[in-house]
Amino acid sequence: MKHVIALDVGGTGMKAALVGAGGELLHQARRPTGRERGPDAVVEGILGFAAELRAHGIRAHGEPASAAGVAVPGIVDEAEGVAAYAANLGWRDVPLRALLSERLGGVPVALGHDVRTGGLAEGRIGAGRGADRFLFVPLGTGIAGAIGIDGKVEAGAHGFAGEIGHIVVRPGGTECPCGQRGCLERYASASAVSRAWAEASGDPDADAADCAKAVASGDERAVRVWQEAVDALADGLVTALTLLDPRTLIIGGGLAEAGETLFTPLREAVRRRVTFQKLPSLVPAALGDTAGCLGAGLLAWDLIGTGTTDPSAETTDPSEVTT
Repeated sequence: MKHVIALDVGGTGMKAALVGAGGELLHQARRPTGRERGPDAVVEGILGFAAELRAHGIRAHGEPASAAGVAVPGIVDEAEGVAAYAANLGWRDVPLRALLSERLGGVPVALGHDVRTGGLAEGRIGAGRGADRFLFVPLGTGIAGAIGIDGKVEAGAHGFAGEIGHIVVRPGGTECPCGQRGCLERYASASAVSRAWAEASGDPDADAADCAKAVASGDERAVRVWQEAVDALADGLVTALTLLDPRTLIIGGGLAEAGETLFTPLREAVRRRVTFQKLPSLVPAALGDTAGCLGAGLLAWDLIGTGTTDPSAETTDPSEVTT
């Protein structure tokens, strides 16, 4: 059976799958990234994991994978296949595409940015399916974005397209590690809400999920913290939709797990801010933490000209590798 390798590399863990031509998940596996061992060990771990997936494909399906897709964090030169920089993994200028192709017997390999790759999956087979223009915004430790156009995700001239977390929404505000002040992700990311709620509640262990629960119970302090984040997020999103005019706006990441506690006030805040702009559909992401892996599979199939748009991805082998 023809299949591809899909690998989503995160700061703490790696998710992988063998993906069939119809989008079905033939095999899934996970393991730690092992960043504490240093960048060289992380790269070797990725290569070894991919080789194991190739071997499994031969045993289970009678032939090696036809291609591979890999999603990684940080700055990614997709055209050259180079993982240029990732602060949380410590690497610089890793020719990951070439290394993986060599380890996998010379098959073609696609290298993608983790958020853009997740956005590809959400746009093509997830919450944005059928939309010709979409914007995917995951709200996690930071805030990034994926700009979808006709089933593909725009990387930009230098690979920085979609970095809406660094739109300045509060000029002169909180300093951001990027060097600016008042960036969106300093106010509306899950980590920003966690910090604000920990301070407001007096509980240093409180996080964004605790804040959302407190909002739902009517805690006035939590409502103030939450509304400040929602207002900042709406300011950033309206800037983005003014520039991009998406048909669908997909919100994911940890903060989106609050459900309508987030989406009801956010839709209203965005609606209040638009004037001439067309309101997009504002919807929660559908694929959860599988988006990056599914997107990596789509990248691989696209490489060999058989990209799938089938949304009915089913897991036929739920085996897990956790060592």
